[in-house]
Parts: sequence; structure tokens; C-alpha cells
Amino acid sequence: MNRKKGLGKGLGALLPENDVFEREMENLNIVSEVDINKIEPNENQPRKVFDNDKIVELAQSIKEIGVVQPIIVNKTGDFFKIVAGERRWRAAREAGLKTIPVIIRDYDELSALEASLIENIQRENLNPLEEAFTYKRFYDDFNFNQETIAKKVGKSRTAVTNSMRLLNLDKRVQNFLKENKLSSGHARALLSISDNDLQFEAAEKVIEENLSVRMTEDFVKNFVENIEKQKSENENEIVKKTQPNFEVYNQIAKSLNDILGTKVTIKNGKNKGKIEIEYYSDEELDRLVCMFKKI
Repeated sequence: MNRKKGLGKGLGALLPENDVFEREMENLNIVSEVDINKIEPNENQPRKVFDNDKIVELAQSIKEIGVVQPIIVNKTGDFFKIVAGERRWRAAREAGLKTIPVIIRDYDELSALEASLIENIQRENLNPLEEAFTYKRFYDDFNFNQETIAKKVGKSRTAVTNSMRLLNLDKRVQNFLKENKLSSGHARALLSISDNDLQFEAAEKVIEENLSVRMTEDFVKNFVENIEKQKSENENEIVKKTQPNFEVYNQIAKSLNDILGTKVTIKNGKNKGKIEIEYYSDEELDRLVCMFKKI
């Protein structure tokens, strides 16, 4: 009787009535078909730039063979937020699909960011700045040091450090990186130029002349040396203009010495100076006073 009653309840009667099974099932890569209009992109995902031409190409492929690899999403109420696979989702919409295969996860903000970053890095889908901004977010928002970030993404600490340094570039040069007009190697070389306007000027020159990374390093080295040389020459010129002309003062002192018949010294300061007239007896002082009265 009990056996028949159990079978009558269906499969649910044979499964444990607790959350353990449900949690185990959630950890499996179960693929579901979800209404494509109930899926929305994640504004915090690392990738910001999408090549429309490549989206169209992928859409054509999806029309022929469908979405081969499901996207990963987080469920938020009645909707789903993309963790990884936004490019596939965009192409599926372009192809006119009504549903798309998904794997539903229950990620917190940090886990979602990690999954999205690692998936994009493995596919080499991020431009250098997108990768750098994501590392910075790990650093700023989650207090990860560079060593920890490097371990999470499977890169060396030096690689992470060099990536984050790109955020010190002039914003206009950063745009060249986003537009793939410069590589990260070109950009790192340009970091040697601290002045933003000069850095931008040098970047334009690199693009205009289509310089390789090695050529860019040599170009920047010469560029910086010329800047330092010009700066030094300008500083020397300023010193010459502001420095007192001691020869002129010596000539004036000598003339006064001849007129007064005693030693005269001129001391010149930054904004003021003084004339010192020496005397060696009261009689000589009276003589000098009499001379000044006659002037």
C-alpha cells in the first residue's frame, strides 16, 4: 500500500524533502531555454565594446546552426542578468531568436565579475583597457591586491601591474587603445611621457607612422630625451635672465671707488641690493660726508 501510494505521488515522492538536492542540482550545468526578452545585459561586466560586424557574422552562424554554447545568467526576479555570453545574446537577438539556451547560476556580485572576466580573458574578447578597468574594480571594490588578482585570472603579477598602469594614460590615448589603433605594448611605451598633451602628440605620431612596439620604444626614448634637453635649455635661459650681471656691478663699484677714493662694494639680492662704502678714520668719514653734501 505504501509503495503504491508513493508511486502515485510521482518522482517527487522519491526525492528527499530538503534543500540539499536542490542545491546539488543548481550546481550542475543544466541548460534551460529562456525568453530572450527576459534577459538583460550586466552594466558591470568587463566588456564594453562590441564589434557590430562580428555580431552580424555570429548572427548568421546562429541562423544556420543555433547557439552552440549556452550563456550564463543570474536570475533576478522574473528576469535574468547576463554573467557571461553577452556577445552571443546580442547575436541571437540579431538572428531573430525568441529563446536562448542558458545556464542559471546564483552568483553574488564578486563571483559574477570573476566569471565574466575569466570567460572574456580566455576568449581574448577584452581590449586592454577593459581588462585594466576590471582589475582596478577588483582592487578598489573588493580590496584584492595585485597578487590575488593575478592568481584568480591565471596571469603573473607583473602582467596585472602593467595592465593597471594603462589607466594612467591620457584619456585620448586610452581611446586609441579602445579603438585598437594602439596595442598595450605601444601604450606602455608611451607611459614614459608624463605630460598628457605631449603623450597624445607622440601617440598620434606612432599611429601616423605605423610604428612597431620596438620602434615606438626607441621613438619615445628620443622624444623624452629631447623634452628633457629642451627643458634644461629653457631653465638655463631663465637663470641667465634672472641671474645678476656681476661684471656690470663690479664696473660700477670700481667707478664709485675712483670717485670717492675708497673701497666700494655692491651687493645684489633677489629684489634689493646695497652699496657699502668703507672708511678708515673719522677724518675720512668727514671727507666723504662733505663730498655727498656737494652732490
